[in-house]
Amino acid sequence: MLAQKMQDALNAQVLMEAESSQIYLAMASWAEIQPGIDNVTEFFYRHSDEERAHMLKLIHFINERGGFAMIPALSQPSPTYPSIHHAFKELLNHEIKVSESINNLVDIALQEKDYATHNFLQWYVAEQIEEEALARIMNDKLEMIGDDKSGLYLFDRDILNVNVVGGGE
Repeated sequence: MLAQKMQDALNAQVLMEAESSQIYLAMASWAEIQPGIDNVTEFFYRHSDEERAHMLKLIHFINERGGFAMIPALSQPSPTYPSIHHAFKELLNHEIKVSESINNLVDIALQEKDYATHNFLQWYVAEQIEEEALARIMNDKLEMIGDDKSGLYLFDRDILNVNVVGGGE
């Protein structure tokens, strides 16, 4: 049985994962109307789907442990971005925020001596290491490209070879 403090913290993470999915969905919608970045668009759509899978994994865990997963109301994410560079910087900043939240959950699980939840959260810890690394790589590549349109073309082409980590497993 989940302690109330742990259930509340996990439900807060459900909200964060849902917001992540919405943010990346908004990025995908924005990217879809930008010329020449179709593969970046697909990357953001896949990333949104993956964040939703992370949310569902949490919901199932909470309910299976005798808690009650709450489905949160979501605020409107930013609908537009000044550039693809800005969108990927936002992605990195958001992933860092998610990592901090996961670390907080692990801390609560240890405080509550909830080793089952601690064990469950290790998947998210590993996932966030991969998510942040992926976001940093993308930002590094975009920084190298600068405003070079041929570089952006290659970035868009090569992003298909980047697997969105975790796959909601």
